[in-house]
Amino acid sequence: MPDTPVESSSPILRVVKGDPSPEELAALVAVVSARAAAPAPAADTQRASDWATYWRHAKRPLHPGPGRWRASAHP
Repeated sequence: MPDTPVESSSPILRVVKGDPSPEELAALVAVVSARAAAPAPAADTQRASDWATYWRHAKRPLHPGPGRWRASAHP
């Protein structure tokens, strides 16, 4: 069976407010078509491991001062 486009009774795009010109509608269709045809973004292959990112966020800055060694054991 050859690939033939299936016609649907409902429109794909619908203007719900305003009165766009034919040029504006053509621009909208071009943008939506280009977005639909664009390839998916590539996965981030240089991502740090979950363990490395955990410690990056878990470390707190050091605050030197009197009695700070005692406070360092408490969260």
